[in-house]
Amino acid sequence: MSGVAPLTAAEYWDKYKPHRGEGPQPRPAADRFDWTGVDGNGLGAEILGAPKTALDLGPAEGANAAFLARQGVKVTAVDFSPVQVARARAFWADAPGLEFVHAEACGFLDDDLRRWDVIYSTWGAVWFTDPEDLFPLVAKRLASGGLFAFSHREPIAGQYGAQKMGGKWLEGRETELTVHRWQYTAQQWADILKRHGFTDVQAQVLPNPDPGALGTLLVQARAA
Repeated sequence: MSGVAPLTAAEYWDKYKPHRGEGPQPRPAADRFDWTGVDGNGLGAEILGAPKTALDLGPAEGANAAFLARQGVKVTAVDFSPVQVARARAFWADAPGLEFVHAEACGFLDDDLRRWDVIYSTWGAVWFTDPEDLFPLVAKRLASGGLFAFSHREPIAGQYGAQKMGGKWLEGRETELTVHRWQYTAQQWADILKRHGFTDVQAQVLPNPDPGALGTLLVQARAA
């Protein structure tokens, strides 16, 4: 098991996207692969090519993982939150070739010896895990020439590296949980990835349709 302790409490993610309203929570449509969280914005699953296997780091509700599974990809989706994993399993019990695993990303990659054609994260675990811990493990678990792709919010100028986020929005909790996220410019991510042995690095900002809002940084790289 990895000796790296996560800086984010699972409880933070247990409360992510809580269900509002009466009755059962409807599952997401999962009718497209979404890197940005903005409807109709940006690129989709074509970024990933035609993988046979994929690993999703931080799937939350699991819509992207379910979309790929419906296309015939065998998908493993790993989330730190037991609440999110239980919800995703309930949503996508009928999706073929899709498994949801409750684990921390580095610990899972350290323990599970499988290799994947694609490892990806959409505003997920890559954003919230120190790349110095995560990237060597990702490189070990990708097939030769496999694709590593991830997205996160475009960083605010000057706010690079590990940034603290507060969790006061957690309902019914008196004390605040602090979460760290790692965000960099496109060039900074490229330098980090190359240092860890990745090649063919590409990074771009997908603009938000709202001119006053930040876009999404999308990064792609290949395993050696």
